[in-house]
Amino acid sequence: MKLAEGIQKHGFRKWYERELLRCHAHLVLTLLCAVGLFAALEALGRFLSVGDQLTNLTAIAVCAGVGVWALRRYLSLLMHAETSANQAGCPQCKAYARFKLEHENAADGSVLVCCKACQHRWTISQ
Repeated sequence: MKLAEGIQKHGFRKWYERELLRCHAHLVLTLLCAVGLFAALEALGRFLSVGDQLTNLTAIAVCAGVGVWALRRYLSLLMHAETSANQAGCPQCKAYARFKLEHENAADGSVLVCCKACQHRWTISQ
């Protein structure tokens, strides 16, 4: 979910929580792929038929591919959430995540927000 859409729909804190849950689900998928990869590698060393060895090689390729994709997605989502969270504090009064969305810049994905406490405006970039 885009930052502006998430702030409008749920608020920043709920958006941030959902982003962290999404990225950690990808981490769990990465760990499951690692377990599958190790199991397929262990089974590969046994004396099996050609069909079973091809099945193991396919399992290795699938687990490795999905695992690399999930790890990259985990890191991408985590960095996006953390970058946004580091900019969520009001520079003037230091209130954290107490702002309302004013405007979204569609070109670069940045959002203009206004602090609910002191009415200071700043931009959260992506």
